[in-house]
Amino acid sequence: MCCPCTRPASIFIPVHQPLLSIRDLSDAELRYLIRRGAWFAGRSGPAHRPLAGKVIGSFFTKTSTRTRTAFASAAFRLGAGHISYGPDELQLATGESIEDTLRVFAGMLDGLVVRTAGDPGELRALADQRRMAVINAMTADEHPTQAIADLTTLQLRFGRISGLRILYVGEGNNTAAALALALTRFPDVELCCATPPGYGIDQKIFREAQAQAAGHGSSITECHDLTAAMTEADVVYATRWQTTGTSKADPNWRSLFAPFQVNAELMARRPDAVFMHDLPAHRGEDVTDAVLEGPSSIAFQQAENKLYSAMAVLEWCVLGESFAEMNHEGERN
Repeated sequence: MCCPCTRPASIFIPVHQPLLSIRDLSDAELRYLIRRGAWFAGRSGPAHRPLAGKVIGSFFTKTSTRTRTAFASAAFRLGAGHISYGPDELQLATGESIEDTLRVFAGMLDGLVVRTAGDPGELRALADQRRMAVINAMTADEHPTQAIADLTTLQLRFGRISGLRILYVGEGNNTAAALALALTRFPDVELCCATPPGYGIDQKIFREAQAQAAGHGSSITECHDLTAAMTEADVVYATRWQTTGTSKADPNWRSLFAPFQVNAELMARRPDAVFMHDLPAHRGEDVTDAVLEGPSSIAFQQAENKLYSAMAVLEWCVLGESFAEMNHEGERN
């Protein structure tokens, strides 16, 4: 009989790992999550429940429809329990420290999905332990799980990401930042960010993405005139003009954004492109009904793919990298 204090080498001991930024992932890990999300999207048959017996928490201080629902549904589909917390439902609202809250969560939860528009450093503080996986469901500077869902969508649509030409239109917000950091990891990608003057991608992130692109034979450019932007594109990607949880100091900002509407005329100049949007869309502002509901739009398939990418992220973060490697063969079964 084995001593209960020892474990055979063949037994897998999970090590929780955080996902706070696309930067946290190696190229191989990013590709794995995209491939795994696509596998979940195409899976049929008996339920796959690797998180049975686990408990996932969601703490959202800002509004969310797709991301919150995707992770809650993903947890249940993978066999985990799920607890949801609102911004005023924790003792943080009465003065308890984030450190004390963390210690309590880490003793009861296997994973915590967090959305905050505040200081990203707070999320780093939450993740500074290995008992509980912490997943960034959006901070002011980056929306990594959105990018993973978007690249999963590209993989499903085109069968590849390498070599694609993507025209991003709108504010250089946290979605744009995550896309820039993710797409430039792939060979021969062309990413053009058409943004209003003064509303481009954070320059530190933009320079980092440029360096990555150079190493992969790809390119990322930024322009402030949509008429001169990428005329041949595989994808036109729009985002809402008013990013969730933010406001603009300039009261006349809408006049700067008006020329960046994605409409039928813009799409007609790029007849082979599909249309993507991270949603919610403000119809008649960032995109017209004719485009969002048109034959080129895959925006709502993109939204559904947030579920499948959330399943991939939860599985990988909660069970650890070794589990991902063990399941590589399972993707073909």
